[in-house]
Amino acid sequence: LPLPFLIFGDAFFPALTIKGSSVADWFNGIVIVLREHEIFGLLTFRDVTRGIAGLIVWPLNFSEDLLISGFSDWEIPPIPWVVTSALAGILGWYLRGGARGLLASSCIAYCAVFGKWELAMTTLSLVLVTAPIAILIGLVLGILALKWRRFERALWPILNLMQSLPHFGYLIPIVVFVGLGHKAGAIATILFALPPMAKITILGLRGVAAEVLEAGVMAGCTRRQMLWRVRIPAARPTLMVGVNQVIMQCLAMVVISAFIGARGLGIDLLFRLQTLQLGRALESGIAIVLMAIALDRLSQALSEKEPVHRQDGPFWSVHPYLTAAGLAAAAGILLAYLVPEAGQLPREMTVTLAPQWDLLIRGVVSALFEPLSFIREYLPPYVLIPIRTFFEQLPWTVFLGAAGLCGWVLGGWRLAALVGAYVGFIVLSGWWTEAMVTTYLVFVAVVICVIFGFPVGVWASRRDRRTRVVAFLCDTFQTFPSFIYLIPVIMLFQVGTISQIMAIVVYASIPVIRYTYVGLRAVPHSMVEAAISSGCTPSQILWKVRMPLAFPEIMLGVNQTIMFGLFMVMIAGFIGGNFDLAREIFKAKAQNDAGLGLLLALCVAFLGLTADRLISAWASRRKAQLGLT
Repeated sequence: LPLPFLIFGDAFFPALTIKGSSVADWFNGIVIVLREHEIFGLLTFRDVTRGIAGLIVWPLNFSEDLLISGFSDWEIPPIPWVVTSALAGILGWYLRGGARGLLASSCIAYCAVFGKWELAMTTLSLVLVTAPIAILIGLVLGILALKWRRFERALWPILNLMQSLPHFGYLIPIVVFVGLGHKAGAIATILFALPPMAKITILGLRGVAAEVLEAGVMAGCTRRQMLWRVRIPAARPTLMVGVNQVIMQCLAMVVISAFIGARGLGIDLLFRLQTLQLGRALESGIAIVLMAIALDRLSQALSEKEPVHRQDGPFWSVHPYLTAAGLAAAAGILLAYLVPEAGQLPREMTVTLAPQWDLLIRGVVSALFEPLSFIREYLPPYVLIPIRTFFEQLPWTVFLGAAGLCGWVLGGWRLAALVGAYVGFIVLSGWWTEAMVTTYLVFVAVVICVIFGFPVGVWASRRDRRTRVVAFLCDTFQTFPSFIYLIPVIMLFQVGTISQIMAIVVYASIPVIRYTYVGLRAVPHSMVEAAISSGCTPSQILWKVRMPLAFPEIMLGVNQTIMFGLFMVMIAGFIGGNFDLAREIFKAKAQNDAGLGLLLALCVAFLGLTADRLISAWASRRKAQLGLT
């Protein structure tokens, strides 16, 4: 905090009071200096950031020309949709087999048939540009952290904070330092997606077995060879998980970046929701979901595919999939030349089911109006309003003291000081009441998630077939960008607090389900056999043996549910009517108030980090007591 005062003098450091406006002014002071102060009298920080952002325009334009508009200067048309669909199918066939290829090809073809081709390819081009950049930056940061421990110790808290910031916490500073438009959305997407890759790179490179490293040393490898020929190949499976995470994070953020001008399916979905064209919104949402499923399944297959040693022979025999891709591209281009509709379907030949979707939505809403009226009438006055009143009237001293005491019991004075600093920042921000309203929304949603998700996870853990089915559903729903979950809750509950909570519940239920069945099935078999030998019934085995051993893992799932809930409460604020942090962030974005937006985003992040540190500390302590670490 004193650093700007020491550099820029008294005028820069406004008095820090308990009023939120003063703290926001302090953040705005930093923004103003970065925006207007010339470094060595040459360039401002904003000039630098906008110059860097300008570098991404060329690859964005190239990818869009390749997929959508073509290269007019050379009279080269874009890739026909039949070719793109065929290439996606061949890629899936190569990575996992015919079923995966058919899935990928069908997902791409849907966008063309239902008139979403240009929007979908704009979104895909943004992902294809931003994902490699985020992967490269994350990989470089991970390698640097591997080489210098001090850099890793400084980097890790920054990555934690970046992963805890809500989506909109990235958008407002990006608008100030980059501007509005497609390239601004690309920069926001890169920043949002790189933390998982950096973390996974650090963990993967440090997790290489000592025997592998010793073999490299004995073979006479240099330090560079140890990195590129030993560590990175050995860590490949872990690194590919990071690649999958980056791709999915990019797609999620591309949709949210519509708020700052990123083109594609996101802005179309946003417009349809704002105008309550739910049938059209559902079609755009399905296109986003199918693209997410295709990218997720292909990237998962890529991470699991092992290198194959190729035999000598003719090119078509050594590289059959590459040959098939070339033939498909040639045939598709020829077909598009002969039949223009194979290049891009005209609007009159596309299909829309929006009227049917609207009719179905009206029917569902009409059929469920009476059953759901009980929730709409009795949940707010008897459950939601009392809980909200409790959180709104909760003194900050009690919250701070409870968090500090829990931290001291679980991790000593360091953890107590850390969580105390997180809560203290929220108190000093001046937005305590809004933070407590946000906490109330997440608290209610997490309780519902546990009530619903815990039994599902227990049920799934009892049989292998159940586990496979629930795991498939969790994997599928987790690929959906968060914005998609607004569609069903608007259909059933319109807009308001109940819709906001239900959107959080639908989005955040997955971790508690997944961690429950994973934790229960991960109990050592020797423990279960000992319980059977002691004459325990199946119910006793579950509640007296499996559950106590799996409970730390289940609590980590609750921790992830809280983090998912904090992410979703910001997006669900779009349909809510509460005076919470999401509402204030939307107002800050509308007023282009970067200081206030960053302050509010940090409040959300510190709420999540407080819960994360306390629950993680308890889970680690409990695992140590049970001898599981």
